[in-house]
Amino acid sequence: MASRLKEKYKNEVIPALMERFQYKNVMEVPKLDKIVINMGVGEAKENPKVLESAVKEMELISGQKPVVTRAKKSIANFKLREGMNVGIKVTLRGEKMYDFLDKLMNISLPRVRDFRGVNGSSFDGRGNYALGIREQLIFPEIDYDMVENIRGLDIVIVTTANTDEEAKVFLEYMGMPFKK
Repeated sequence: MASRLKEKYKNEVIPALMERFQYKNVMEVPKLDKIVINMGVGEAKENPKVLESAVKEMELISGQKPVVTRAKKSIANFKLREGMNVGIKVTLRGEKMYDFLDKLMNISLPRVRDFRGVNGSSFDGRGNYALGIREQLIFPEIDYDMVENIRGLDIVIVTTANTDEEAKVFLEYMGMPFKK
């Protein structure tokens, strides 16, 4: 069963973007490439158990097992050695990517306190959108009582759009709640 968002993309978004940007070919229309979810877990160097709980939470949020990221170089001021575990990340593609984005836009983001829309200027110049979330509690899978630490996470939505303008219009049509 294809996800709701993928159906919406095929039936509504592609024709709308073809008309808006006068594309000659369907293959020019921007599409989702992948979604990378990253969580920095700096306290893992003193307490390895923190990493385990972070991995469990990330698995619940994304539906996929995360990869542990390690420090690339040693930084004395941060008491950091090369090769220490400093975070976790997940790369979503295909159906899981569409399901996650659907859940993020329609369930999780509206649960943020005083939510007025996401920042429309967080594009990187190549059509990718980055979004920071202060706490993992906005996801319905996370049980409030099981959380030890409130951690933030970064979500990067990678699209095939060539410009920020195309990417923003594409995400708007997909249903991303940008600030007015």
